[in-house]
Amino acid sequence: MARDFKRTNKLAVISDLNVTPLIDLAFSLLIIFMITTPVIEQSIRIDLPEQPSDPSQPPPKIEDKFITIDSQGTYRWGKDTISIQQLESRLDEIANAQGEQPVIHIRADRKLTYEKVIDVVNMLKERSLTKLSLDTKAS
Repeated sequence: MARDFKRTNKLAVISDLNVTPLIDLAFSLLIIFMITTPVIEQSIRIDLPEQPSDPSQPPPKIEDKFITIDSQGTYRWGKDTISIQQLESRLDEIANAQGEQPVIHIRADRKLTYEKVIDVVNMLKERSLTKLSLDTKAS
């Protein structure tokens, strides 16, 4: 009977393998690969040609225009209140002007119907004014 106890005790010791260090090693390797893989992919070494920079020519100044639509549906060009016809004529002037197109910011009240904003976007699209920004408030 003592002999059977020794056999089962030996089997118990053999079957009780501690895998904690193996799991720690696996997680460590996983973390290392997760960190190094994006770095390896983005570090393609190439020898780029040099181009002399011309500091005498500043980058073009891009003008910003603001169209604001309040909760009552009133249109504003900058700080001036305008009608929809005046807005169309100002957009026509911008579309026909020579030079760089301005960035047109549309600022609309959240309580405003979506249709009013889309009407202004369609006006811009009809005149091929493509630099558009729909302004929102950061939360």
